[in-house]
Amino acid sequence: MKPPSTVQDLFKAMGERLALRWLTEEEGHHTPLKGHFPGADQQALVGTLNCIHPNRIQVIGHAELVYLTDMEEISYRETVDKLFDNRPAAIIFSDGIKAIDDLLERARETGTPILASPLPDSRIVSSLHYYLTRVMAERITLHGVFIEVLGIGILLTGESSIGKSELALALISRGHRLIADDAPEFAQITPEILTGQCPSLLQDLLEVRGLGILNIRAMYGDSAVRRKKNLHLIIHLEEMDDETLSRMDRLKGSRSETSILGVSVPQISIPVAYGRNLAILVEAAAQNHALRLKGYDASDDFAARQQRLIQSGDTE
Repeated sequence: MKPPSTVQDLFKAMGERLALRWLTEEEGHHTPLKGHFPGADQQALVGTLNCIHPNRIQVIGHAELVYLTDMEEISYRETVDKLFDNRPAAIIFSDGIKAIDDLLERARETGTPILASPLPDSRIVSSLHYYLTRVMAERITLHGVFIEVLGIGILLTGESSIGKSELALALISRGHRLIADDAPEFAQITPEILTGQCPSLLQDLLEVRGLGILNIRAMYGDSAVRRKKNLHLIIHLEEMDDETLSRMDRLKGSRSETSILGVSVPQISIPVAYGRNLAILVEAAAQNHALRLKGYDASDDFAARQQRLIQSGDTE
């Protein structure tokens, strides 16, 4: 999804859905959004009128209109000055209310786009916030195969030619779903959530050495692919020598954390060796991760059992 670069782009993307119409002249339509969206951790992208913590897109509904019209003249002027001094990307009048002539005049003077909609302010704010949070999110492209296994979004990583695509194909043949091969794109949509999708050029495609490019949708049907998914787990395929295998924790396995765009993502390293059924191991990893999300850890359960056995003195 391409981020909007101007208010006109935003209008094209959301205008019909929100029944938006322009109240200002053409020159305001192309106001650049660049610089107006420094990130969700700073100021809000969109919200009802707020001059203390200004939103990037200010929405004026019935409550805000009453607030403005009930002000004393001096307070009203100060509020309007603050509104335009903060250089909002746009102002939207909601609920079908008539725009204040004074605000329209100031908007024309400052080149601030003003729009109107018959929809309630809550609907406009929630819809635009949902849209802008995603299209303006920080993004990164990673090397690997992104796949959904038992409802868990898993990124398969590892050195080139280690077998990521073959493993993905085995999982797809077992009923799981491909999201993206080779270069999945991830965006941080909340402080703790990464969502991944496939570049349009690679949509539905999987490259398998010896077979070439495969169209997974054409081969396995629509249910074998998915457009996007939140990232829950990274499974790293790795060739390990005997010494590395001997150092692996027998209870916990090779589990660590990886930071992507500041978000901590669990990672499991799985040894690649002849005769290992990696598809079954990935399914087991997905099921085990789902249990951990519910608060159950098999290694902790085993340790607790062992402790109870020692305390009871029963060695049978």
